[in-house]
Amino acid sequence: MSDKYVLILGAGLMQRPSIEAARELGYKTLVVDGNPNALCASYADRFEPVDLKDWDGLLKLALSMKDELAGVFTAGTDFSASVSYVAEKCGFVSHSLDAALNASDKTRMRSCFKKAGVPSPNFSKISRAEIVSYLKPGVLAGLSYPKVVKPVDNMGARGCRLIRNEKEFLFSVEEAVRYSRTGTAILEDYMDGPEFSIDSIVYDGTLTITGFADRHIFYPPYFVEMGHTMSTTVSVADKYALIKTFALGIKALGLTAGVAKADIKLTEKGAMIGEIAARLSGGYMSGWTYPYASSLHLTKQAMLIALGKEPEELVKRRIPLDIEGCPFKVYEVACNKTSAERAWISIPGKVYDICGLTAAENEPFVKNVLPRSCKGSEIDFPRNNVEKCGNVISVSDSYDLAVLAAEHAVSSIVMRLEPHVSATDDFLNGSSKVCEEGFPADAFSVDESFSKTMDAFSQRNPVIGKNVNVSNFILGTGSHFADILKDCALKDYNYRTFEKTMRLFDSLCPEHSELDTKVFLQRIVRGGIQGALYYSDCTGI
Repeated sequence: MSDKYVLILGAGLMQRPSIEAARELGYKTLVVDGNPNALCASYADRFEPVDLKDWDGLLKLALSMKDELAGVFTAGTDFSASVSYVAEKCGFVSHSLDAALNASDKTRMRSCFKKAGVPSPNFSKISRAEIVSYLKPGVLAGLSYPKVVKPVDNMGARGCRLIRNEKEFLFSVEEAVRYSRTGTAILEDYMDGPEFSIDSIVYDGTLTITGFADRHIFYPPYFVEMGHTMSTTVSVADKYALIKTFALGIKALGLTAGVAKADIKLTEKGAMIGEIAARLSGGYMSGWTYPYASSLHLTKQAMLIALGKEPEELVKRRIPLDIEGCPFKVYEVACNKTSAERAWISIPGKVYDICGLTAAENEPFVKNVLPRSCKGSEIDFPRNNVEKCGNVISVSDSYDLAVLAAEHAVSSIVMRLEPHVSATDDFLNGSSKVCEEGFPADAFSVDESFSKTMDAFSQRNPVIGKNVNVSNFILGTGSHFADILKDCALKDYNYRTFEKTMRLFDSLCPEHSELDTKVFLQRIVRGGIQGALYYSDCTGI
């Protein structure tokens, strides 16, 4: 092993592949994070509690060890500019600081795109002090909706949401500004269309695509990514159009030596960039799903560039893509398998127990089950990508099997909530804020006909007796409603059908008090298995 260290920014789970990569390359790890209790802090050879936005503190540490450092690196954080600042001062390889700042501040980014003619939405910048100017008579009414607002300098969809009408504007912008480190938000036209994530390495005048995934976004007015699947199912022509636009965006930002990742959409106007970051993606893509699907240790190849070395395996395995009009020679290290990541989420409340983790881990083709919440955690329906309860990752030669495995594993996991919690009661009773109309959504999106049939069944069968098997009581009646439930393809937030929900209830709650049939079914429609268990737990045995 070398006596030199790689300075790695961030000590969370997303940085674990970076620490592993450094060690596999024969280096020691100097890991920094503002949180001394960060998950991977103890995994480092040396850890220092330095805030990742403290440029002076990071540089002071780097200069104090300059002869012992081989390079500086991050992945899955929002601090590529911190990396470039330290790298420039210490003479390490990285994107220029100016380019990293272009890729870190969304208004600078949009300005670069606009100047270079790269397709992206129209935008305006809003500081905390400027919010009041939008409250002048006629200003909000003069805007076209929907709009998207987001902090200029955050990741994980924190503070990002759709503004659907005038009454949602003030709350949405104030939230975006609150999540911004600089107290600034960006207001954009909404881009409608499927969304994709692309990872890449920019090296020696070339661009190599190292991951192209379909993103699965739900729950407006927020943009909650419930997972991604790699490789993409988009056509080759559309894929190339998206890559070309991505390449033009990279050129416009000035990224030349390192990594770049895009969130990009395919709209009726063609490919349009959501954003480009000068880092590898978080969300388990660069460090988990892409290596599973391609057998390429992407983080290691990216780190080699930061260390001033050639990414030999990348160069050896990449194949050229014939895409006209690109400012780079474009390559790809393609995937020969499918890897699917899926999240599980919860209705609001406090976790009493988590069931089914072992079953999920034992699901064929599942590689990882990664809980984010534990017993005692206070949880909410997610409004961004860091409020989800956990993630499952699968891999298979078959696209269908990989997706099925991940979703089936998620459906096995149940977050049982403590009874008599006001946040859960409010959710199950259908309360929502004026600025969040229709959010959170019901677990099952049933139509009026379904509701009428359910109510009619409840009138005929008003009570579920004490300790009665619910599946037999409802599904075994031979009624029209039972037939509907058996045939219903609807699934809840966590990929469970009505039938699976009821059988899960019988498994997890064989002993229960007498239950009102109508309320029980309403709780399933609103909150899925969590709603049913919560109702039973609140009634007592």
